[in-house]
Amino acid sequence: MRAQFREQFRRSPILFPFALGCIALVSAFGILYIPWYYKNVIIKPYHNFPEPVAKKLRKAIFYSRGKHLDIREANKHFRQALALADELGMDPFSDEIMGVKYTIAALFEDADYYSLAVDVLEIMRSDCQRWVDEFSDRHWTTGHRSRVMKNMVQINLKLGQLYDTRYVNEPENGEKRLVEAVESALREQQRRETDGVKPGEGPWMTSDEIGGTLEALGTHYEQFDSHYLATPLFVKALELCPPKSCHSAVLMNNISTCLAQQSPTNALTMSPAPSDFPVSNTAPRTLLIDQARQWATRALAQAAAIHAPERTEECDLACAVATHNLGEFLEMSGNIADARLQYEEAARLAKSLRFQDGLVNARAGLRRLKELEKKDA
Repeated sequence: MRAQFREQFRRSPILFPFALGCIALVSAFGILYIPWYYKNVIIKPYHNFPEPVAKKLRKAIFYSRGKHLDIREANKHFRQALALADELGMDPFSDEIMGVKYTIAALFEDADYYSLAVDVLEIMRSDCQRWVDEFSDRHWTTGHRSRVMKNMVQINLKLGQLYDTRYVNEPENGEKRLVEAVESALREQQRRETDGVKPGEGPWMTSDEIGGTLEALGTHYEQFDSHYLATPLFVKALELCPPKSCHSAVLMNNISTCLAQQSPTNALTMSPAPSDFPVSNTAPRTLLIDQARQWATRALAQAAAIHAPERTEECDLACAVATHNLGEFLEMSGNIADARLQYEEAARLAKSLRFQDGLVNARAGLRRLKELEKKDA
């Protein structure tokens, strides 16, 4: 063998060592990577499942992505995995089984089968509600009650998002589910604050998560032009937001936009107050715009005050949006010169951030100002 090596090296002093190096590299790859892949990719993600269930889940995931995507096959293996898990006695409301069901809903949503995703989530919501009604009183100290109720809130939030999409377009059902999520989150939080947390009850939603629930309902109202209902929800979500969070600047922008788009006459029309009394406490239009301007200014100041490591790209986007909003408020007030400065700054920020929607909106604002100047001339 030694003689053969010498002979090969003499014939190919460059290619022969290179070939040996490649063989050694591939061998090391096989020895080190294949066991790691088997342990961390094949076994670890499914270690909480019995092996028969895990085998079905691996097949389902295989057909859920990439060039092997096959919705029918993936759904079949997911369903078989759930059936096996039920036969083997797994808790149907455990994090593992609920995670599988969430994955099925996400699979349908990613494939644009929104109605099927809604059906899966509605079944999950109904099952959770039935469990809460029938069995939750037996599980105060096991943590199961808190976990299932939190799942209900999350399911309702996702359902509200899906119902509001143009592919489903059922805003009434979206509002119903989002209101249910907010009421459940706040009711449980109030109970814990009033009665205290029972031993073993487990954690509930954090302030940030409850704020996100309020924001989701506020976004729904804003999307369907009920700005006077969205404003207090955004304000409450801001109170629950961490003080050094870039998302607080986003919420301030949302508040400023809702204030600017409110119409006193519409708010009065929608108000349940008796019509026998002519006194109205709705703010005049000029005051609403001024308050909107103040909130946009606060958003800019908030974003500017946040530095690394807390600062994220969300702060930069909030600055671009707040600057554009200030331009719109100045335009509404008839201050063309200052509005142009704000739009130009918003366009510069959006361009630097590659924020295409912001750039388009800023340029549209500048075109509107040019039209206004032509009319005045």
